[in-house]
Amino acid sequence: SVSVGLDLPGRFLFAILTLMTLIANLVFIEEVVYIYRKTPSSKRSIIIWINAAAPVIATTSCIGMWIPRSTMFTDFTAAVFFAIVIHKFLMMMIKECGGQKLLLRRFENSSFKISTGPCCCCCLCLPRVRITRRTLFCLKLGTFQFAFLRPVFMFLSIVLWTDGNYTPHNLSLKGPAIWISCFIGVLTIIALWPVAIMFQQVRTLLVCKKIIPKFALYQFILILNHLQTSIISILAMQRIISCAPPLSSLARGAYISQQLLIMEMFLITLISRVIYRRRYSDLEPPECTTDEAGDSKQTP
Repeated sequence: SVSVGLDLPGRFLFAILTLMTLIANLVFIEEVVYIYRKTPSSKRSIIIWINAAAPVIATTSCIGMWIPRSTMFTDFTAAVFFAIVIHKFLMMMIKECGGQKLLLRRFENSSFKISTGPCCCCCLCLPRVRITRRTLFCLKLGTFQFAFLRPVFMFLSIVLWTDGNYTPHNLSLKGPAIWISCFIGVLTIIALWPVAIMFQQVRTLLVCKKIIPKFALYQFILILNHLQTSIISILAMQRIISCAPPLSSLARGAYISQQLLIMEMFLITLISRVIYRRRYSDLEPPECTTDEAGDSKQTP
């Protein structure tokens, strides 16, 4: 624990950040109760998983802030949890379209645009892919592999770390950290691609379900939890973030990252409550929409 070495402003900051984490968890618990009361059973678990991303990251950051030696475990826990959330977000978009069968019927004559980020945003010449059961399976497999393989690599990293063979900040070619990090980076890009492809296809259809702000929140959590943390870690390794005894540059960078994440995830939790709390009626089946269009044409 670091509370013994803190001055009065430091203790006040830690108390405020801990209170933010507690409030974020209470807001999430209240949201879970609302979801169980007002949401169909087929969507409950998916929406709860997605809403839990920000409170879980805030909680792991708070634990790492108070207990610095647990930082590696808390970071791994947050990373593994968000890997599962990426797969759940793709499944949520399919569920909001009425499920896989209704989605295939809605887009039976359509095709996926695969020239999108983060893999192929510059490859505009790529052909469009027809929407079939097989292509949907490939999209789900792209996110599921990350939800499955990331915990495996995290477990391998912890095993190597306990044996003294793994140091997260040792990026030499002879160490395992650089190879595990690169492989996880490739898996991350492969997992984010199907989510972007599906979002481009359904964002117009699901505009009534507020899919655009939901996707924006998902992107914010991804950027803050991965990109922001990586940038701060690189700055600390390069000694751009100076040491402040008794904290080294790496320890100070970890503190800055954790404190920023607590504040950011607190705000995202409050915004998620507003966006996901609204009740929306299910989309009309494809046959109903085509019948209504035909009736309107026959009306003189």
